[in-house]
Amino acid sequence: MLLLTGLALAGSVAVTWAVLSARLDDQVGGELGHEAAKFRDHARRGVDPATGRPVRGVDDVLTGHLGQNLPDRAETFFSVVDGRADRRSPHRPPARLDRDAALVARAARATAPEQGWTDSAAGRVRYAVLPVRVAGDPRRGALVVAEFRDLERGGVTRATRVLAVSSAGALAAAGLAGWLIAGRVLAPIRLVRHAAERIGASDLTRRLEVRGNDDVAALARTFNTMLDRLESAFAAQRRFADDAGHELRTPITVIRGHLELMDDDPASAAETRRLLIGELDRMGRIVGDLLVLARADRPDFLAPGAVDLADLTVETVAKSRGLGPRRWRVAETAEVRVAADGQRLTQALMQLTANAVRHTGADDTIEVGSAVRGARVLLWVRDTGPGVAEEDAERIFDRFARAAPSGGPRAADAPDGAGLGLAIVASIARAHGGRAYVSAPPDGGARFVLDLPLTPLEALP
Repeated sequence: MLLLTGLALAGSVAVTWAVLSARLDDQVGGELGHEAAKFRDHARRGVDPATGRPVRGVDDVLTGHLGQNLPDRAETFFSVVDGRADRRSPHRPPARLDRDAALVARAARATAPEQGWTDSAAGRVRYAVLPVRVAGDPRRGALVVAEFRDLERGGVTRATRVLAVSSAGALAAAGLAGWLIAGRVLAPIRLVRHAAERIGASDLTRRLEVRGNDDVAALARTFNTMLDRLESAFAAQRRFADDAGHELRTPITVIRGHLELMDDDPASAAETRRLLIGELDRMGRIVGDLLVLARADRPDFLAPGAVDLADLTVETVAKSRGLGPRRWRVAETAEVRVAADGQRLTQALMQLTANAVRHTGADDTIEVGSAVRGARVLLWVRDTGPGVAEEDAERIFDRFARAAPSGGPRAADAPDGAGLGLAIVASIARAHGGRAYVSAPPDGGARFVLDLPLTPLEALP
């Protein structure tokens, strides 16, 4: 920016110099024209101004004009009569042009007014030759008017120098102000760089302070959002590794122990094979559940589409009947179509019905329902089992959490429950912008609810 500004100011100074020089040349030409007009007027009168008598020769005309018309500081006049310099203006000129033989010769040869340039000890000179003839006098004479242009240029030089100095001062001031302003403007960008340098795999908690609404503030907000995603991704990765190590360690130990103790007895080998296959199946379910939880934080976890809540409710009950002999019911249906991921909602409801089957008996009732309450969509599974203790209502949706029901320990969790089912339900609810919770109905049992925002079909891309 300083370079561009400096070039602009230098161009301005150069243009100013050129314009003032052109005006000076025009002024010099105007002075020559003015002096020529005065000399013609004097010669036309044909009277010696000192005596008032008529002139008798060219020398009288030239001498009378030189005596009457005094030159300025940067001017000089002299006369040429019969090829020789005759007289000059009274004061001492910047340079003696009447001693310039070439100029005198050109003036002696002139038969009509002419202008030109010549060099002198005082610099460039612009001159005009004004020839004159007087009737009855055979001699040829001429008046030479000279303007010392370089002496007149002193004013132009001083003005240009003042402009150049003031431009340099303005450039320095602009540079200082620009440096200070640029430092303030670029400070958030430096903060972004420093924060990026300090961030490591073990420290993703740093955030930038966002001020204002300009592009730099938008960059800081985008950087913070990126850090949020990175931190979430790293947390999900660590959580997946911790969960996998925590939950898979036991079945691996069981499998290893049985393999080490297995003998050649066919009955014992068959029993060991059955136990190992059961453990491997449980490991497969655990790994599948962990992968679902790991993908829950990804943007492509959901595939939204049109979902008919009534059909979803009825189909869930129909699919769940094969999980166990219970009294299955459709409690309520919402006759509305919303934008959601139907497969994920079915997965969540099936997880809840499977959980209800594990904690109820053949004489218990399990009902599935859906409803719209204002701007919210409610999907629930209710059972008449032992229910959930109040102190376990919050943590029951955490990973590997196992709660004791109000009527006794949850024995069903011991053989086949990994504590991931309700965590998957909560992840699906969060992915839809809602939440999952459990409540205790007045007549007993447990009611697991998906509370989701009502998203109309117009929101679909």
